[in-house]
Amino acid sequence: MSSPGLAILGAGIFAKEAHLPAIATLGPAVTELKAVYSRSEKSAAALASDAQAALKLDAPPAIYHDGDQNANLDVLLARTDVIAVLVVLPITLQPSIVRKALAAGKHVLSEKPVAPDVAGGRKLIKEYESEYKPKGLIWRIAENYEIEAGYQAAATVIRDGKIGKVTSFNARVVNHVPKDSKWYKTPWRTVPDVSSIDSEINSQTAAYPHWFSCVQYQGGFLLDGGVHTIAALRVMLPSPIVSLSGYASLNMEHLPPHDTINATARSFNGTHGIVELTFGAPVPSRSTLAGNGISITGTDGWIWVDQTKITNPNGNEENVLRITTKKVVRDKDGKDIGETEEVILERVRGVELELRSFFQAIGGKDDGFGGPLGALQDVAFIEAALNSNGSPVDLVALVDG
Repeated sequence: MSSPGLAILGAGIFAKEAHLPAIATLGPAVTELKAVYSRSEKSAAALASDAQAALKLDAPPAIYHDGDQNANLDVLLARTDVIAVLVVLPITLQPSIVRKALAAGKHVLSEKPVAPDVAGGRKLIKEYESEYKPKGLIWRIAENYEIEAGYQAAATVIRDGKIGKVTSFNARVVNHVPKDSKWYKTPWRTVPDVSSIDSEINSQTAAYPHWFSCVQYQGGFLLDGGVHTIAALRVMLPSPIVSLSGYASLNMEHLPPHDTINATARSFNGTHGIVELTFGAPVPSRSTLAGNGISITGTDGWIWVDQTKITNPNGNEENVLRITTKKVVRDKDGKDIGETEEVILERVRGVELELRSFFQAIGGKDDGFGGPLGALQDVAFIEAALNSNGSPVDLVALVDG
């Protein structure tokens, strides 16, 4: 039996640097990359070439783009040997392409966030639940932090009661995004509107209107990257976050509409915490010395999760999540006499794991990861923090509409 045929929709940095290596690791027994699509032939061809090298293919996957009506997205989606698509497109475009792919009968794994805003995500989820899920189609959100082994390991430590009853949490993510950053220089981030589209595509506005829905989306990098941190909290905290009060601001002019969020939040069981997210650090040291990571404190100890690098046995450097658990030690009379430390290192490989999970779901083994509703809750946190201006926001009511 042949493995599921896959197409990648989108030819940006993450498709090349994260998804291709993950597909290569999974191997052809899990999936075969049949095609790639981008708005321009040049970018699609570049990804196809990279795919051929990364996956060691005899020939590059087929190229589809908006410059040829005989080889556009509709033609790709009509292929019967492509049963699944990986959507790695600008945030404002994702929902329309997800709908298009589902309508064509394809299983869909779409990059986070689930949608540019809660209302749009809620509508898309409702359509999927009513129209496409009953047909057996799988739609998952590629939120790699949710499935990262490191965050799952931390969740297990907490769930097993090793730090006692959780009482508080703190998440700090401070990023410095200069104008020469490869992430900043992507056109849809710097000028996410019609003017950002190159001349080749401007000439085809009438034929391919879905590319011209790009408008400035809420939060900028905060939405794109901030949902990762909220997903990690969603995995680790024993009770969901249900309310917050926060402030948002723009501190670096090149990162509109906002680049910083500071919020206090409360979980359903009364646990409370602080979330600091910024992509507007003025200098690199503000990020490197900030102490980025997530701490969760309980009655018997605390846990700290951060990302670091190690040198593996092959001599190569790789990213790992470090989970440090500190637990109080008590004598027979219950007196505190010290603390113990346990450290777990888990290699960062969430993209690989989310892809494997997706194809297992297609095969009938659903592990529950990547559900759109969880991803919608992550967007709700960011949206609420952007609009709170100090007032409490009920996240449950926001998600429910």
